Amino acid sequence: MTNKSRSLMTMLGIIIGVSAVIIIVSAGGGAQSLIYNQIQSLGTNLVGVLPGKGGDNGPPAAVLGVVITTLKYEDAVAMVTGPNAIQHLTAISAYARGQEQVSYFNKSVNVPFFGVMAQYPKVIDQKIDLGRFLNAQEEKNLSKVVVLGSKVRADLFGLEDPIGKTIRVGNEKFHVIGVFQPKGVVGFQNLDNQVFIPVSTAQKIMLGENYVGIIRGKVDSDENVDQVIADMQRTLRIRHHIKNPDDDDFTVVSANQALMTIQNITNIIKFVLAAVAAISLLVGGIGIMNVMLVSVTERTREIGLRKAIGAKPFHIRNQFLIEAAFVTTCGGMIGIVFGMLITFIIALVIRSMGYYWDLSFSITAIVVGVLVCQVIGIIFGYYPASKASKLPAIEALRYE
Repeated sequence: MTNKSRSLMTMLGIIIGVSAVIIIVSAGGGAQSLIYNQIQSLGTNLVGVLPGKGGDNGPPAAVLGVVITTLKYEDAVAMVTGPNAIQHLTAISAYARGQEQVSYFNKSVNVPFFGVMAQYPKVIDQKIDLGRFLNAQEEKNLSKVVVLGSKVRADLFGLEDPIGKTIRVGNEKFHVIGVFQPKGVVGFQNLDNQVFIPVSTAQKIMLGENYVGIIRGKVDSDENVDQVIADMQRTLRIRHHIKNPDDDDFTVVSANQALMTIQNITNIIKFVLAAVAAISLLVGGIGIMNVMLVSVTERTREIGLRKAIGAKPFHIRNQFLIEAAFVTTCGGMIGIVFGMLITFIIALVIRSMGYYWDLSFSITAIVVGVLVCQVIGIIFGYYPASKASKLPAIEALRYE
């Protein structure tokens, strides 16, 4: 209390370290809940096909934004028609994605457009609010028809009925045939702020591509997901002329498999970041030791006086140990409060963006944080305390 500024500076390293650990552990839990809920919103009976080979070492490079052209629109068609049609697969859609200016007279928005197949609404469980969705004939004929997300409709048309109107997507004119019901954020995408066109139109007119970015299929029940994955792999190997599974140029995963992979990755990241943050606790402990050594020097006469009136070495040692433990514990408690406050602010910001973020505080991290602070105080305070306890009383009284 006599040296408030010095005590606060002593605690600063502990405050920062504990706050960082609390924030990282809590934010990691929130991120995992966000990922879990976003994948759950797509449905546990959803199966995805990604271009490129994935495996135990990680997902395919396409997940990281690398362009891989091995997946075709015809691959998706073959899974639901012809001799290789897959049983238990109730709907399928290939996806081709781009970004363009969408305009109607003097109003315009810059939004993603998705080339999809006629079964897309069944795959994603999305309902039509006005008009209809595109059909298989339009999908094959390069038709310039478009279905709007609810927000795009509101931005371009307000309360006006958009059905039958003509809009521009980039430089191309499209005929509006439908509007989706509001859906919100699903799979980290705001479906209300997108437009949907036939996949063939997206490939050949808008993008000039002959490949798709992903294929998603809906399975009739969770029990049949593994069988559908095996059948998809078989069909794609036939179409891509692959005999050895090690040569696969695609990856088939279920929603649950993707969830487990992502959770494992986030757990590793969370552990590494928490370990890095914990290093600041070590730095804080060294700072405490240095300050306590200075304190021993400044209070040499006090130590000598206490010894002169009967204090034993263990009394002096315990005094300095208690001071060190008290300072670190106070720093830890302040750090916990700051960490929880910042975690709460992070949750509010992310929720305001339309994502579900679970506000969770790890009781284990809090308890461990307090205990670690006390241990640090004792360990790094022991040397200064021991040095103080060994000062001769006569020499200490003479110290100026």
